[in-house]
Amino acid sequence: MVFIYYSQGVSSLYQDFTERLMSHLALKGTEITQQVLNPATATMHVKHTDEQGKLDISVENENVKVTYTVERQQKEITKGVMGAIAGAGLGGVIGNILRKDQSARDAITGAIGGAAAGGAYEAYQGWEESKNERTRFAEVLAETIKEVEDELQSIIEGQEQAKSESRERGRQKIEEENAKADEYRSMLEDLYGQVLAVQEEVEMAKSEGTNVTKAKGRIDRAESLYKEAQASFDKKDFGTIKPKITASQNMADKAREALSEAQSGS
Repeated sequence: MVFIYYSQGVSSLYQDFTERLMSHLALKGTEITQQVLNPATATMHVKHTDEQGKLDISVENENVKVTYTVERQQKEITKGVMGAIAGAGLGGVIGNILRKDQSARDAITGAIGGAAAGGAYEAYQGWEESKNERTRFAEVLAETIKEVEDELQSIIEGQEQAKSESRERGRQKIEEENAKADEYRSMLEDLYGQVLAVQEEVEMAKSEGTNVTKAKGRIDRAESLYKEAQASFDKKDFGTIKPKITASQNMADKAREALSEAQSGS
């Protein structure tokens, strides 16, 4: 008998799914042996109470597929075997057992339907009880898979939320950087206009015979600071732009004052 389960949307956490499923089943009294664990597949033998079988776990698209194959147990056919034989319910089972190409277990299992028809009630009852036990473990397995799926879905939701928050932070950072860039671009344009205006005044005063040495030294320094601020802006080194803009403006102001003093004294 085979049971197939699908755990929805958790294939990205396949290995975590397999480890959690094994841990949960073990806590519920399941013996797990012969594990073969691969990156996208796993097989193992499980035993729970008197039932045992094999689990195959694999990735299938976005889901994880769990296949549970029940292995028949000797107890399924032993409960009423003596009564079945005494009542001749197994028909030719003795002859089948003596065949060299068939085991006693396979022969008796194959004849279980005949035993029920022949009146071997106890044998059939044992079979039905074993089926019920298999169903109970299948339910345990289904519940456990759902528990693990819920845990992983919570993890996935948390990861998605973290990614969303990270994207939001990234978007806000870009917006802040763009706002700063616009602000500094405007400040640099204004500064360039101030430096250029003072340079023109200095050159004009010089052509008129005014001593502009002091004023020219300061406006040249203002221009140098402006270029440094522009270079920082181009590299998006926003931390150093504003101090250099401020220093350049101060130099431009002092250059204008020096020029005014020179013109007044001449």
